[in-house]
Amino acid sequence: MIEEQLKFVFKQFEHTGEFQSYEELASGHINDTYLIVTTEKTFFVLQRINEGVFKDVPGLISNKVNVSKHLQEKLNYLSDAELKRRVLSFVNTIEGKYYYYDTDRNYWNMMIYIGDSLTFETVNNEEIAYEGGKLFGEFLNLTSDFDATKLTEVIPNFHNMSFRYLQFEAALKNALPERIQKAKMYIQLVANLKEEMHILQNLKDSGEIKLRVTHNDTKISNALFDLNKKGLCVIDTDTVMPGIVHYDFGDAIRTICNTAAEDEKNIDLVNFNLDYYRAYVKGFLEKTNSSLSLIEIKYLPLGAKTMIFIMALRFLTDFLNGDIYYKTEYPEHNFDRAKNQFKLIESLSEKYKEMEVSNMVFKDLE
Repeated sequence: MIEEQLKFVFKQFEHTGEFQSYEELASGHINDTYLIVTTEKTFFVLQRINEGVFKDVPGLISNKVNVSKHLQEKLNYLSDAELKRRVLSFVNTIEGKYYYYDTDRNYWNMMIYIGDSLTFETVNNEEIAYEGGKLFGEFLNLTSDFDATKLTEVIPNFHNMSFRYLQFEAALKNALPERIQKAKMYIQLVANLKEEMHILQNLKDSGEIKLRVTHNDTKISNALFDLNKKGLCVIDTDTVMPGIVHYDFGDAIRTICNTAAEDEKNIDLVNFNLDYYRAYVKGFLEKTNSSLSLIEIKYLPLGAKTMIFIMALRFLTDFLNGDIYYKTEYPEHNFDRAKNQFKLIESLSEKYKEMEVSNMVFKDLE
């Protein structure tokens, strides 16, 4: 059934290859993504966008395509073959659109598959952290002259701290007493951090920090590497939208520098890996130093702390709400996730001065 559906949808896009087989790709957790193997040398990635998560799918696809076109223009000195490896190349339909809308109300888009490449689920050495920093830094640098206001906000208020606090406060009012009691220490911590956690939001709202094109899902598995483990291409651009540099920098650090899994129950295992931070920020600033302002660079460590906090807050909010948003495998799964992130904040805070020094050192090297 699925093969016949994929064959039909594949035919709606412009290409010369014949469908040979397909393979489901497990890289994403939201959309259904398939590798389409053809009779030609070029293979494709066919993706069904989750309309339940993304309310404006045409806007989302427009974001992806326009940002890719901008990157292709900036890298037009590369050969066509190399360009297709460095930037996601989207394929239009036979009707000239970049998505196909089927009779079951599914949105599909297709891009050229980038072969001879690697992805990493976690970082286990400084070289991968450094290369990841360079790759995401280059993405931000090359899009620094793109007017971010032309992008659709595909997930409104995604990193809006004031909005996340309102959600938390609403959950707190309606939470079961036993859940409030269990989370008492962390509820107080959220209150204690409120002012500090609004610093970046306030700087963004006042215009003191530039609105940019941001990826908004900069985990290391969204960085594609070549077979020599050098950064190749930023992938999974579904959440590209307007934001500030600290969103992308902070989310990358959150996922790269945690010494334990996000839902590790034993928080003694959760620590902030300063060596990986230094490696990432070195690569990141090598690529972005010329396009970032001093105030943007100054607040990069706070960006890391803020993005860890916003995930801690969201996990805690969901726990207080009775686990209605995130999938859970046991009753206190969200609470364990929240505790994990709060422990990471504690470990980061102990090393904050060293993070600031690293930023200034690598800034001055450029």
